[in-house]
Amino acid sequence: MSETLQILQQNLGQALWETAEMVIISGVIGVIFGTLLGILLYYYANPLFSPHPLVNATVGFVINAIRSLPFLILMVVLIPLAKLLAGDPYTPMGGTVSLSVAAIPFYARLAEGAFADVDPGVVEAATATGAKFSLIFRQVLFPEALPALIRGIVLTVISLLGYSAMVGTIGAGGIGNLAIQFGYNRYETGVLIFVIIILVIIVQLIQWVGDQLAEHYTKV
Repeated sequence: MSETLQILQQNLGQALWETAEMVIISGVIGVIFGTLLGILLYYYANPLFSPHPLVNATVGFVINAIRSLPFLILMVVLIPLAKLLAGDPYTPMGGTVSLSVAAIPFYARLAEGAFADVDPGVVEAATATGAKFSLIFRQVLFPEALPALIRGIVLTVISLLGYSAMVGTIGAGGIGNLAIQFGYNRYETGVLIFVIIILVIIVQLIQWVGDQLAEHYTKV
């Protein structure tokens, strides 16, 4: 027990910081670019705007191709890219590259679904006024889709938290690396149990905050 406490005292803070760094950076990148791709897919699929099946199919194919790869395989494939962008792929910043690439198509589909679920009658009424798509997006699409977008962000962040633990298996740091290096390799079961408890608490907090925000922005 004393060994477990010593390991946690010396390594837990850094592991949590590395996990937070990876999840926050990749989450922000995933949400920004995923939203842009979601808008693109919605725009070129909606007959009210500029339907373009070829562009929609091409972008959709790339997104589906990335999403079809298990994260472990994607992480290994992206090691050269992580080395190019971060210098060392076996660091938190190197792990962020793989997490970002995984997050973008994941959130893109969620964003596309959120926009597609907006009442078509409301969108049609907005287009009938002659407003440009940029104005329709700001005044109609985004406000109406915001609760679903927030829930998508929560789902993405929770998924990235799980992926970040997997990144730790290749030595890129974070709480997953703590669990593998000390809890598994050194047979410190207490470390594994503590990591599991922390992850459960973090996920519950993220889900609660997301639910509160989504409920706040849901129109009655």
